[in-house]
Amino acid sequence: MKKYKVIIDTDPGCDDALAIIMAMHDPKLDIKLFTTVAGNIGLDISTRNMCFLLDMFHKDYPVVRGAKHAMKRISEDASFLHDANGLGGYIPPKTTIHQPIDENCSDAMYRVIKENPNEIVIIAIGPHTNLGNLFTKYPEAKKLVKMIVYEGCAPFGLPNDPEYNSFNARSDPEAQKIVLESGIPVVMTPSNLGRYRTHFTEEMIKEFPLINDTTRFLHKTCETYWEPDAPDMRIATNDTCPVFYLDDPSMFKIKKAYVSMDCDEHPGRARATFDKNGPISIIMDVNRKRFFKHMYKRFHKLDKFTMDSEYLDDNIQLERRLELEKKILKKQSLQEKKENLEKQKKSTKTQNKKKTK
Repeated sequence: MKKYKVIIDTDPGCDDALAIIMAMHDPKLDIKLFTTVAGNIGLDISTRNMCFLLDMFHKDYPVVRGAKHAMKRISEDASFLHDANGLGGYIPPKTTIHQPIDENCSDAMYRVIKENPNEIVIIAIGPHTNLGNLFTKYPEAKKLVKMIVYEGCAPFGLPNDPEYNSFNARSDPEAQKIVLESGIPVVMTPSNLGRYRTHFTEEMIKEFPLINDTTRFLHKTCETYWEPDAPDMRIATNDTCPVFYLDDPSMFKIKKAYVSMDCDEHPGRARATFDKNGPISIIMDVNRKRFFKHMYKRFHKLDKFTMDSEYLDDNIQLERRLELEKKILKKQSLQEKKENLEKQKKSTKTQNKKKTK
């Protein structure tokens, strides 16, 4: 069996959680390192979530905290989809058994790459800030990476939004540009694939609690993650597509292209020019039937896996949800007080100026 040595760069994230679970149980992937990045949610929470998934599935892989901010701009987040905890309707514990190792992210990535020259495949399923920082600090690493397979960019837009800029690309277009121009063989999984070709239907999600503990957990994460502006209720599988590509490339249709990245006028806007000599392989389509046959085969391989009771206890989940909501309300209240105080200060200054005149 052909195995890939991989670094997985991630911002967990509901869709990341599914991809990570699939990757951790993939016999073809030899995971050398997980790196976390701010994206779907802030760095602290994304790192906690990554460590939590290791705890939940009794796995032991090294995790390194990566970039807290984009390379040259204010970071965006998607907590409106992933919820404040990052895992949708599921509330993880505050602390985890597994902890990130104390090493600079670029240094850790470069160390793993040097230890495995021309063997490492980077699976990037978040903004590319960590990769941009790596290749800026260690440009020689570009010649040692075997391949980058990533989720992101929208060179064709979306059916209802032709000018759509994908979240991962617009979160850090400067880093995305560095990756696209790195000279490393790159496979792009555009945003439209997970949303419009490999999405779960509402009926499929309803069956999740009936399969096993793993899908019961995933069912909880889906509670806030329904695809906005879609023609029906659906859950996107964006980040699982790069993992499955490594597992079975034959189910995907690819075209070569040159891809440019706009960092100024429309930050994150990708433009593709198809050419058989292009350095970027863009996934154009997928055999949906084979994709989900593969997915459910993976689910059922976890039928005998039983999660610790605390992870799926409804009472514990309710307690954590109420505690989280109290924190959110308190934060909103403090923000309102701060805003009111600022208004009072401005009003006082205005009145004092009038008295002086």
